[in-house]
Amino acid sequence: MATSTSPAPSTAKGSLQGTLGPIPIVLMVVAAAAPLTVVGGGTPVGMMLGNGAGFPLNYVISAVILLLFSVGMSAMSRSISRPGAFFTYIGSGLSRPLGVGSAFVALATYTLVQIGVYGFLGEQLRIATVAIGFPSVPWWAWALAIIAGTAWLGYRHIDLSTKVLGVLLAAEVLIVVALNIAVFISGGAEGISFAPFSISEGLSGSPGVGITFAVAGFLGFEATAIFRDEARDPEKTIPRATYIAIISIGIFYAISSWALVLAWGPSQILAAATADPSGLMVSTTTRYLGAAAGGSVQVLMLSSAFACVLAFHNVLARYMHAMASTEVLPSSMSKVHDTFGSPAASSVVQSASAAILVAACALFGMDPILQVFTWGSGIAVLGVLLLMTLTSVAVLVYFQRTKSDTRIWHTKLAPALGAVGLTFLTVVVAVNFPTLIGGDAPLAIGLASIILVALAIGIGVAFSLKRRRPHIYANVIEAISV
Repeated sequence: MATSTSPAPSTAKGSLQGTLGPIPIVLMVVAAAAPLTVVGGGTPVGMMLGNGAGFPLNYVISAVILLLFSVGMSAMSRSISRPGAFFTYIGSGLSRPLGVGSAFVALATYTLVQIGVYGFLGEQLRIATVAIGFPSVPWWAWALAIIAGTAWLGYRHIDLSTKVLGVLLAAEVLIVVALNIAVFISGGAEGISFAPFSISEGLSGSPGVGITFAVAGFLGFEATAIFRDEARDPEKTIPRATYIAIISIGIFYAISSWALVLAWGPSQILAAATADPSGLMVSTTTRYLGAAAGGSVQVLMLSSAFACVLAFHNVLARYMHAMASTEVLPSSMSKVHDTFGSPAASSVVQSASAAILVAACALFGMDPILQVFTWGSGIAVLGVLLLMTLTSVAVLVYFQRTKSDTRIWHTKLAPALGAVGLTFLTVVVAVNFPTLIGGDAPLAIGLASIILVALAIGIGVAFSLKRRRPHIYANVIEAISV
């Protein structure tokens, strides 16, 4: 693993430094995607509500579209030497107010998905501890304890987080790989079949719902650019990390979901997923690897969720730090720890806000799975797709205007194809949003409006700065332009 050998204290207030290679950054964003949770949780539900045995094809389609998007994003990361990812790129390519608005959308979406996973993890810990004879502790108490542990790790040098994530990620990936090998060696229930990747199977059932669940599994990969200041040779490291993340996640999901189909047989997987979507991964592992392995999957799904919230904590802290560095958020939040070289102030604020939101969910009596987790994840998917679509358009406009990179594939063709694909995905997710959040149309409209409200607040902040504090607005302009 290519990590920095020692903490790199900042040399100036608000400056992050580091020598992270592509692998630690990949670990961060792949952990945010929570691969075991996706394969064991999202995939069976996607099969049940979507296109059954044809579900693996959705991962291939999603990966291709996201790879096209990443070509333009990577070209942008070479031209703009600041972290901030979406809001930096959208601000530079389209407009500064829209860039600031996008920053607030990113904060809202990543915060909501993190709170959702805290709800999921808290409830799963409550269930697991009761099952082995411990008294029932409310889900929110478990969630607050996990927030405390995440806060401790996130406050310290990022090397510590990458090491923890590396161990947790390796464990969850290895159990899935072991299951895949066992299924392929045995030939599955009905023999090896490529039917799950056929067009006919892909179009069966409700393919729109299926691809909605598939694209949700990639959430988090796009945050590679936020680690720019802590990367070694960022012009090379960030693009490499982005490509590695998408390709590795896409291959892992496609093969693992294919193995899950073969384990029960293409003709029987829909019935199996419908009968027990939440327990399908455990029962499949028990069937092919034994009871001990099945029990370990239950434990590893919890560690997968913890790795997810730790990764999102680091991403959110750096988003806040980048915004505070331009004084869109209070400048005090840009303080970097003298010893750990971490965005300490933003990390503390992020932890405190997570604790407050979890407490609020508990006070309002929200169900940790059906509401906290489902709603938060659904809003996040829609919000990130919107941001990626805007980023693709920003890439096209930016390079057309600046001519700073004249490579046709990187600055024109791939971003244009990515924009078309992302627009398609955004429309599909919007249409199927009620299914994704497990509610009806009025509820879906109300939850989706959170994204528009965040965008409007950010745009309002930008115009307010321009009118009342022009020197700060000038700094924002300078910070997100070449």
